[in-house]
Amino acid sequence: MKKRFAVAFTGPSNSGKTTLIVKVAARLMHEHGKEVAIIKNDPKDKARFDIPGKDSYKFTDAGAEVIVTSPNRTTLFSHRHHDLDELIGLLGDFDILLVEGLKTLPLPRISIFRDKIDEAYFPYMNALAVDDTVSLDSYALPTEVAVLDLNDPDDVVDWILNHAKEI
Repeated sequence: MKKRFAVAFTGPSNSGKTTLIVKVAARLMHEHGKEVAIIKNDPKDKARFDIPGKDSYKFTDAGAEVIVTSPNRTTLFSHRHHDLDELIGLLGDFDILLVEGLKTLPLPRISIFRDKIDEAYFPYMNALAVDDTVSLDSYALPTEVAVLDLNDPDDVVDWILNHAKEI
């Protein structure tokens, strides 16, 4: 089995996590030839993926564990919480796993902020991705935290390739 690596992204809502992850994933795949998997945490259970009236919705609404498969994709609708190892097992083959959220996972973590930094994230971050709306001089950043340019996905990719954790 080939080596697989993971890194996590964290930050408040609307900080740019998803936008950055999309850019980073594209660069990892297209410029570095990596197979990328992504896990997104939805702490407020807001995401909706199924359409009322469709068979899969009816099955899920009945309380069943449901897998919908087609020639191009497989979707799992589960009422159970799955830990990280279970989710990784479902993903199959990949080189790099990008996790959005789940700030307590033991993974190298990039925290993303615009406008201001929430210092409560300091214990969880290994890198900080910010844009020019953040005045770094206003904060006592931990010395071991790398500062990355939120608007430079290549900067973030370089950090990931050098700091992602083997899983």
